[in-house]
Amino acid sequence: MSEEIKQPAAENPEKLSRLKVSEPKTWAAGIPAVAAAMKDVLSETGPVRGMHALFHMNKKDGFDCSSCAWPDPDDDRSPFAEYCENGAKALAEEATTKKLTAEFFAQNSVADLSALNDMEIGKKGRIAQPVYLPKGATHYQPISWDEAFKKIGDALNALQSPNEATFYTSGRTGNEASFVYQLFTKEYGTNNMPDCSNMCHESTGTGLSESIGIGKGTVTLNDFYDTDVIIIMGQNPGTNHPRMLTALQKAKEKGSKIIAVNPLREAGLMGFKNPQTVTGVLGFTTQLADLYLQVKINGDMALIKAIELLLLEAENSEPGTVFDQQFIKDKTTGYTGFVDHLSQYKLNDLAAAAGVPAEQIREAADMLKHKSKIIICWAMGVTQQKNGVDTIKEITNLILLKGSIGKAGAGLCPVRGHSNVQGNRTMLIFDKPNEKQLNKIKEVYGFEPPRRHGYDVVESIKAMHAGKIKVFVSMGGNFLSATPDTNFTADAMRKLKLSVHISTKLNRGHLVNGEESIILPCLARSDKDMINGKEQFVSCENSMGVVQMSKGVLQPISDDLLSEVAIVCRMAKATLAERSVVDWDKFAAGYDTIRDDIEKVVPGFNSYNDRVRLPGGFYIPNAPREGKFELPDGSKFAKFNVAELPEHKLADDEYMMASIRSHDQFNTTIYGMEDRYRGIHNERRVIFMNAKDIAKAGLKAGDKVDLFNYTDDIERAARLFIIVPYDIPERCTATYYPETNVLVPINSVALKSNTPTSKLVIIKIKRHGI
Repeated sequence: MSEEIKQPAAENPEKLSRLKVSEPKTWAAGIPAVAAAMKDVLSETGPVRGMHALFHMNKKDGFDCSSCAWPDPDDDRSPFAEYCENGAKALAEEATTKKLTAEFFAQNSVADLSALNDMEIGKKGRIAQPVYLPKGATHYQPISWDEAFKKIGDALNALQSPNEATFYTSGRTGNEASFVYQLFTKEYGTNNMPDCSNMCHESTGTGLSESIGIGKGTVTLNDFYDTDVIIIMGQNPGTNHPRMLTALQKAKEKGSKIIAVNPLREAGLMGFKNPQTVTGVLGFTTQLADLYLQVKINGDMALIKAIELLLLEAENSEPGTVFDQQFIKDKTTGYTGFVDHLSQYKLNDLAAAAGVPAEQIREAADMLKHKSKIIICWAMGVTQQKNGVDTIKEITNLILLKGSIGKAGAGLCPVRGHSNVQGNRTMLIFDKPNEKQLNKIKEVYGFEPPRRHGYDVVESIKAMHAGKIKVFVSMGGNFLSATPDTNFTADAMRKLKLSVHISTKLNRGHLVNGEESIILPCLARSDKDMINGKEQFVSCENSMGVVQMSKGVLQPISDDLLSEVAIVCRMAKATLAERSVVDWDKFAAGYDTIRDDIEKVVPGFNSYNDRVRLPGGFYIPNAPREGKFELPDGSKFAKFNVAELPEHKLADDEYMMASIRSHDQFNTTIYGMEDRYRGIHNERRVIFMNAKDIAKAGLKAGDKVDLFNYTDDIERAARLFIIVPYDIPERCTATYYPETNVLVPINSVALKSNTPTSKLVIIKIKRHGI
C-alpha cells in the first residue's frame, strides 16, 4: 500500500464549510477578468513593477507569457494589453516581490511546508538561493552554486549506467535551454527525457505524425479569420486559453460558425465579453457556439464517426458535392477501407455512444456539408483518453474527407497548454529521438549519442518505483502534482538517491524526496538575463509554429539566481568535465552561440539569429500546411485510419470522472479558490455530478463524499469532496486536478502515446467516512 500524500482540507471537514455555489456563467472575460487580474498583479508585485511587466508581456519587444501557448497576432497586437486574466496571474506568480531566503527555510521544515495546500505553498514566494536537503535532514539549508553542481556531478558519475538517471522538462523552458539540456543528457549517455508533453499532447504528436507526417497543427492564427466552421473539442478556451476568445470573436464577426463539443457547458464556449472593446466593457456579449454538442466523457470518436456517416450518405446521394474527391484521390490513401469500415455503423448507435441526440448531429453535419474551410481544435479532453490517438486520427479523417488542409481557413489545431511545450520537442527534448536526429548530433559534435530509447513520464515513474532510476533532474514543473497516481509516484520519488529541481518557486514536488534533494533557483521568463553586461533573450515556439524572441524586463528578486542555460552548462561541466567535447562555456557566455548550433542541428532554423530578431519572429516549416505530406513510412500521402469505438461498461455504482482545471489555476499552479465561471467559490474539493445521478445514489447537493478507484485491484482514494449538481451527462463527473490525480491509475494510459488517461477515470462515490 502506498503512503498517502496528505491534503490538509481532506483531514478537516470543517474547512469545506466555506464553499459557496452560484449560478454558472454563460460568458467569459469582461470587466471581472480585468479586476481579477489586476488584483493578483498588484498584490504580488506592486503597481510599478507589475504594470511595467504587463505592458511588455507578449509584445514584440517584450517577453513571452509563461502560461498557455496560444499565438500572438502577427500584425495587430494590442498597444495596451496583449494578455489575458490567467496570463496576468501567471506573471503575478513569477514577478512577485516575496522571496524565500535561508531564514525562511531555517524556520520552516519540510514537514511544516507539506502540511500546507498547493496554493499556500506556491504563494510563499520566489526561491532566492540554492538550497540542499541532506540525507536525514528536516530542513533545506543554503548551499553554494559550486557545491551544488559538484554534488550533482558526483551523483551522476557514481551511477552504474547513465540510464539510472532521468531528466524531466517543463514546457516553460525556452528553446536555448531545451537544446543545451538535451545535448547534455545525450553526451552524458541517456535518452531518459520525459517531458510535460507526455502528459498532454503526446497523443496528438503520435496521431498526427501517423496521419499527416507531422505531430503539430497545420493552421495559423489568420486562418481563424478566413474560415467557415470552427469545431472546438475537449477544450475550454475561457479558462485554459483565454486569448483564443478574441480570435473566435473575430471569426464570428467574419461569418464563421462555431460547434462546441464538451461534456460540461463552459462559459468560454458560449459567450465572450471582450474587455478591450467598448461593447465588451458595456456588457455586451458575443455569442460563440452556434451549436453545443454535450457529449459523454469519451464520446468524441462516436460523434465524429456519426458526422462522417451523415456526410457519407450525402456524398452518396450527390457524388462530388460533399467530399473533396480530387483531394482524396491526389493526396490521400486508405479512403476505400475507411468508407467500408464507416458504412457498418448506424447513426442511432453512434448517437447513443456519443450521448448526443441524432437531430443535433444532423445539424452539425449540415453545417459542414457544403463547406471546406473547416478548422478543428482540441485539447486534453481528447488526448487524455485511452483511445486518444485514434480519436485524433478520426478528427483527421474528417478533415481529409473535406479537403480541409493545406488551404487558407482550414486545418488541424491542437491547442497546446504550456507556452513552449511544442518548442521543447522541436529542440529534441524527447525520449525517442529518431536516427536522423541522432546522426545530426553526431555529425555536428563528434560524440556518439545513445541510440536506445529512453523513459517517458510514466515509464520514469515506474523505473523509479522499481529502483532503476536513482537520480531525478527536473527542469521546471511540479512533477509530483502533475503526474498520475500521486501516492505511487510519491513512493517512487522517495526511493531516489538525489532529486534536483530547477525552479522559480516552491511546490509540492520539492517536499517529497529520497535521500537528498537540491533546489536550483532560476530566472523567470519576465526577469532580465544579463551576461557580462549584455542583455540576453530566449525564444519560444507557440501552438502554430511561430518562433519569436522573449526578453525579460524585470530586475530579478535576488542576485543569487542563474538562468536555465547557465545551470545546464555548469551542470554539464561538473558532470562531464574533460571528457566533454562540447564547449559549454561558449554557450553560457551568450545565447547567440546556442542558436548558431541549433541552426546546424534542427531543420527549419536557418538564419535563426537574424530571423528571431524580426518583429514577431518566424514560422518554421510545416509541409501539411502547404498540402504536402511525408509520413514516417516514407509515404507521400495523408492517411485515412480505421479504428473501433471504445466500450465503457460501468457497474451500477460506477461513474466516469474527468479531471479539469478551475478557472483560478494554470496546470498545477493554484492562483486562488475562485472558479467563477462554474459558480464555485472558496473551495476546490468538489465533484460535479448530474442531478439525476445524485438522486439515484441517495445523495444530495452539499453532501461530503469520498472518491475511489479500484483499477488493478488497488484502492486509490481522494477523500472529502462536496457534491455540486451540474449540467453534465449522466454517469459523468468532473473534479479539479491535482487533487484527484491520486485516482488516475499509473497503468491507465493512451494506446501508443502512453499519456495518462486523466480525462476518463472510473470511480465509485461513497459518503465520507463510510
